[in-house]
This record gives sequence, structure tokens and C-alpha cells, in this order.
Amino acid sequence: MSRLLRYYKSAIRFIRFLSLLSLLTFCFFAGRITAAAVHTLTLHAAKSTVLQPAQGSWGLGYPNKGKAPVGNASIEELAKYNAFYAQDTEEKVLYLTFDCGYENGNTAAILDALKKHHAPATFFVVGPFLEAQPELVKRMVAEGHTVGNHTWHHPDMSAISTKEAFEKELSSVSELYEKIIGSPMPRYYRPPQGKYSTDNLQMAKALGYQTFFWSLAHVDWKQDAQPTKEQAFERLLGRVHPGAIVLLHCTSATNAQILDELLTRWEDMGYYFAPLSEISDPRTEHE
Repeated sequence: MSRLLRYYKSAIRFIRFLSLLSLLTFCFFAGRITAAAVHTLTLHAAKSTVLQPAQGSWGLGYPNKGKAPVGNASIEELAKYNAFYAQDTEEKVLYLTFDCGYENGNTAAILDALKKHHAPATFFVVGPFLEAQPELVKRMVAEGHTVGNHTWHHPDMSAISTKEAFEKELSSVSELYEKIIGSPMPRYYRPPQGKYSTDNLQMAKALGYQTFFWSLAHVDWKQDAQPTKEQAFERLLGRVHPGAIVLLHCTSATNAQILDELLTRWEDMGYYFAPLSEISDPRTEHE
């Protein structure tokens, strides 16, 4: 009887061993299958983050610190429309741009800081800014900056469906600019609020314009809720990356206050500043 009991116990242990072995084998292959599925889904998601520029507002995601963000259209896709949001480079170059909706007493200080650092910038102006501040526009040009087109009325350009209406928003600005400066306006265009459609991008291209979005910005346009110096530096220093097109607003008192220090701190990080022409025409060399 004792021998039979020993056999019985041995059989139980063997069955348990086989059960455990089967469980481990199942877990191993299930893990492999799950990992493969996750890998496939990850690749699909990564491809899905680069969307065709159909219609909407320009948006960015920052998955990797110090690297260019992911836009809702890729650099390659935008290039088909002569449009840009950053330069694909490892060189520590920044392209400074300012949107000028109206003069809030800060533009002169911004120009002073740019002059101190020998930093070229592009100012995207609307019609009323040109009307009210021709002397500031003359100063921008005299000090080596570029003045670009931000439309006359600052509308949602993605809602404009005809080429005639689209062209009118741009030509009204360029015609007044030429009267003020005495030379044609550079055909650089920034969609108001970053709202665009593929049709708009194609219209701009057909009119000889290059469209510029951005890859680095902060919430600086709210007059009643200006960011603190610390908040501005956290965003603008923490998300800076090689080849960034930086968007700032002339209306921001915070920008006027911090720009000199901001440019200094970027320079201390090894960055230098170049005109947008180096993106639109890569043959242009930095001087």
C-alpha cells in the first residue's frame, strides 16, 4: 500500500510539472504574439502621427526633448506646397519670426534686442499694422529683417474657398507694403491662427508664396494673461531644437522684456540665428 501511495504521489508531481511546463510555454508564446502586435500597432501609430495637410489648425507634439516636434503634416509633405515648419537639420540654427497683429508698444524693444544680437527675423504683418505703423516697418527693413504677409483682416483662411478672395487678402497687404517701402514685398506667408487647408497651400504656391508655420512657440498673445518670465523660459528653452522656426508675437509684453536674455541663453546653448531664406533656399549660406 505504501508503494502504491508513493507511485500516486509521484504521478501527481509529474502531472503538476507538466501543467507548469505547459503554462510557461503558453505564456512565452503569448508574450511573443503580444509583443509583435504591440510593435505593429506602434509602427502604425507612428505613421499615423504624420498626417496629410487637409484642413484645420496647425498643431504640434513634442515626443522627444531637444528634437523637432511632430506636426500634423510632415516636413516632406509640406514641401510639396512650398511650405515649412522647421528645417530638418542637426545644426543649432534658429529662425526667428514675429506675428504683428497690432502695435502694443513692444515692437521697438524687440527690434532693439534683435539688433544687439545681430539676429535676423521675419515679421509677419497684417494690413492695419502696416497702416498704423509704417515707420516701424521701415525700421524692420532698414535693420535687415524680412517683412512677410499675414493677410489684411487676419481671417480663417481655410474658410476661403476662391482664389480671388484668397489673393485679395494677400495683395492688399503687399500693395501697401510696396507703397511704404518702395520695393516689392517678399512672398512669405503665414496663415492667421495657423488655420489652413491643402487648397489654401496650393493657392499660396500658385501665387508665388512660401508658407511658414512654426515648430516652437508659447502662449504669448493673450493680453490679459501674459506668461511670466519663468513660464516663457520653461517653454522656449525646454522645447528648443535644431532648425526650429520660432513664433513670437509683437503684442507680448513678456516677449519684449525677456527677448535679450532669451537670445543670450539660446546663444549660450550653442544656437545661432539665420533668415528664413536659408530654409526656403538651402543654397543660401549663413554669413
